Parts: sequence; structure tokens; C-alpha cells
Amino acid sequence: MEAQENETSSLDEETSSLLNNGSSGEFERPSEFDENEDTRSELKFDRELESAAERKKRELIEQALSNNNSTLKTWQDLAIDPFGLVGDDLRRRIWPLLLEIDPNSLDETPLLAELTKHSEYDQVVLDVNRSLKRFPPGIPYKQRLALQDQLTVLILQVIIKYPHLRYYQGYHDVAITFLLVVGEQLGFSIMERLSTDHLRECMEPTMEKTSYRLTYIYPLLSKVDPQLYEFMERAMVGTMFALPWYLTWFGHSLNQYKDVVRLYDFFLATPPLMPLYVAASLVVERREQVFEEGCDMASIHCLLSQIPDNLDFEAILQRALIYYKNHPPNKLEGEVKKRVKKEAEQRKKEEIRMRRRLNRNNTLWVRFSNKMPSWLVFNYRSRYGLLFATATILLGYYAYYLKTTNSKQTFFGIFNT
Repeated sequence: MEAQENETSSLDEETSSLLNNGSSGEFERPSEFDENEDTRSELKFDRELESAAERKKRELIEQALSNNNSTLKTWQDLAIDPFGLVGDDLRRRIWPLLLEIDPNSLDETPLLAELTKHSEYDQVVLDVNRSLKRFPPGIPYKQRLALQDQLTVLILQVIIKYPHLRYYQGYHDVAITFLLVVGEQLGFSIMERLSTDHLRECMEPTMEKTSYRLTYIYPLLSKVDPQLYEFMERAMVGTMFALPWYLTWFGHSLNQYKDVVRLYDFFLATPPLMPLYVAASLVVERREQVFEEGCDMASIHCLLSQIPDNLDFEAILQRALIYYKNHPPNKLEGEVKKRVKKEAEQRKKEEIRMRRRLNRNNTLWVRFSNKMPSWLVFNYRSRYGLLFATATILLGYYAYYLKTTNSKQTFFGIFNT
């Protein structure tokens, strides 16, 4: 793992000088590149070695693909069960089936040059540049540029087609996963479907609904692990640690590509709020580490924000399924509303307390200023008032100094001794 990180780090350094040139947001290319050349291509990556259990799962999936009686539930069960869809070659065929997308009826993909005028273009390019760690290490330079262009086009194509949807930072982490697995055209169709369904609330002008959804984590924890819930409540941890998990389907927070696509199998086959249940299950998985941090908000937040590579995600996912079955969102909704209302009331009280404190400080200043010479506070808001105040203090100090030392030094002589 350390070697892989070093390779990725060197890749980032190599590419940092080759990315956008600042204001225009265009990717720089070597001089031999034709600016009008369409460098896009479908990227293929070697499949990892599979265990005996994974090979057995692959056989089941291939049998289902050859069976004309397979249904949506067939694909959902295969994606949910341990090992998910096993390999990207199978995901390319089954992910569209999970979303009921016809791979033979896809929109034509525009060129990047046609989209550069969009208001979100510069921000999308910046985020794409930051996503280099999600690219396969050692990818050839020309293919890396092609992948960056493809990702930028895919994202802009969605938000241009649906102008009421707002791009958010982290959306590119979702898009690049589908781009790597299924390619540009099918990746757009999948992102289009998810953006108008699973991710729709995340793409609203404000994060209000996203914050509301994250609140589900605590009522759920109170049901499944009351001790952990009370500990995190006392520490006032909040839900910000889970924000990137929810926005990116954990794609931004996981280091292992295999873990990312496994989770995407699971999320495509389950209800839209399942990432919240996986988040709660992941926190429960690390409960002992949370307790070891002590009841300290910053320490716990830091711990949970970093997901280690050695977690048993199959156990986490299966536990999340049990949570969802026993405590579905509609049963948690009442507690979520109470919690949101309570937090709003606490914020309002805090605002009132802060205003009173400011008013009290202002009142004390008025009392103090009434007892001071008028020439000192006349311009207290300006730099001259500060200058007069400083001069008064220095003169007072000088008088005190002469009195205590019986010195006949001049005023400026004090600073020469």
C-alpha cells in the first residue's frame, strides 16, 4: 500500500504542471498534440486476481446473464450479496440493468470545446484536477488527459441538460467511478439517472436537505448502539465527518478502488438512503476506537474522517441491511424532525445569547466613555482616537517615571537609556 501511495504521489507531482493554465481552465498538452484532436478513448484496466469464492460468484452472475428469466431482483440480489458483481467486466453489463438503462440507446457525447462557456466549467476543471488520486497509477499521459476530458464533459453534460441541478464538490468522485467502469456514454446515462433520483437532494441550491438527511445517523445509532450514541452526543461530534461519505458514496474517502466499486454495487441495488445506514454501520464497526479517543469532538471527528483500508466491508454492508430492515427511514422520521427542531432552537438561543453579550459590552463601553475626557473619545472610531489614547498612556507613564526616579531626563530620553 505504501508503494502504491508513493507511486500515486509521484503521479500527482508529474501532472501538477501539466494541468490547467489558470484562467482558461484548459488542459495543457505537448506541442505535438492537435488542439482539435479528439483524444477520448475507452480505458481498460487489468482485472485483479479473484479468490475461489469470487470465481464461484462470477459463475452465478454469468449464468444469470445467460438466463432470459432474470429480473431486476436477480441483479439486485447479486449486487447485494457478498463480493457484489466481482469484476468491472460484469459491472459494465449489470449496472445499466440495475438502473433499467438501455445501453443501445445512448446520447451522443459532445466535445469538450463545446462546453467551455458554461458557468461551472472552471470549477469542474479544478475538481477534476484534484481527483488524480482516483486515476489508476501509471496510466499513460495521453490516456490520463483523455480521462480528464471525459470526466469534465460527463459532468457538464448532466448539468447542462438539467439546469435546475447544481454541481457540488464531490460529484466528480461519483462520476469518475462510473467513467472508469462503463466508459463515457454509458457513464453519462448512469449519472443522469442518479442525478435525478439518488443524488437529487445533494444537487439543490443549498445543502439544507443534505444536512437534514445526515441527521438520520444519530436516531439510527440510538436504536442500534445506545452506548455509542450517548458517547458521541456528549462529545458533540455532529455529522460533518459523514458528509463526504454521503455526497460521494464513499468514493472520496476510500483508498482501495476495489472497495469503492463494491460499495457502488451495493448502493445501485438498494434504496437511495442506504449510504446513511452504511455510515452508521461503519461507525459501529469502529466503536472501540471511538471510545479510546475519549469524549473529545475533534479527536473523534478526525478518527472517523479517515477510513482504514482493512475494514470488513462485507460485514458492514450486511449489518446496514439489517439496520434498514429493522429501522427504515419512515420509522426514524419523527425522531429526525425532533432533533432538527431541537438543534434549531439551540442555535436560536445561542444567537440571542451572543447578541445580549454584544449589547452588554456596548453598554459597558458607553459607561466607560462617559467618564473619559471628551477629546479622547471624540473620534474613538477613527485612527486619531487611538492615537490620542496612546499619547495619553505614554504621557502618564512618563509622569510616573519622573516621579518615582526623580529623573530630569527628557521624554524621549527614556527610550535612549
